[in-house]
Amino acid sequence: MEIIVPDEVPVMTLPNVAFFPQSLLPLHIFEPRYQKMLRDVLATNRIFAIAGLDQRQLGRSGTIEPQHRIAGIGIVRACQKNDNGTFNLLLQGLCRAEISEIISDTPYRRIRIRTLTSEPGATVPENERLRSELARLIALKLKLADTDAGEITTFLKTVADPETFLDIAAFSLCENPALKQTLLETLDVHRRFELFNRELRHDIEQIKLRRKLQGGLADDRIADN
Repeated sequence: MEIIVPDEVPVMTLPNVAFFPQSLLPLHIFEPRYQKMLRDVLATNRIFAIAGLDQRQLGRSGTIEPQHRIAGIGIVRACQKNDNGTFNLLLQGLCRAEISEIISDTPYRRIRIRTLTSEPGATVPENERLRSELARLIALKLKLADTDAGEITTFLKTVADPETFLDIAAFSLCENPALKQTLLETLDVHRRFELFNRELRHDIEQIKLRRKLQGGLADDRIADN
């Protein structure tokens, strides 16, 4: 089904969130302004944006909920209204978008956007190679950290398209908020792979170093080393 993203959409501004295409974001809507926003989008096209809060702009004169320039556009796939008037919903990412203008802030913020399209940045075989490398690094990090990522790693095995794999992995498994926003803003898929793979290699080396320094001590006795 073809989905047409309008030039003007409502937006939620959230701290430490970068919303990627094809990712699934569960939301609990409790603020009155966002309850109004949700009722409006459900009555129309079910589409709104998620923008990350730009912490660097906080406190500057004239800035209210400053947003990162690049946001994610999503469509409501499921929604449940609770007895107290709040909502639980599942938002699926559609595309990246550049915020060109804040149109209004009442009763909720509306923005004018320009949708963005990624560029491969490399040949198909090269990006497929980096997809395989990313999958290997994710598995190695989770094993070393003794972490269970739940169903996401199983689901990623079914995703063949390199860019889709990368975006879902970044949304679900990237632990660095600043890098996550950078990955959202990077339209070159090859470069996006390089950035995320480099971060995972760094994380893996840090885990290995920590284990070496820890020796045989339990986690709660590291200070005794």
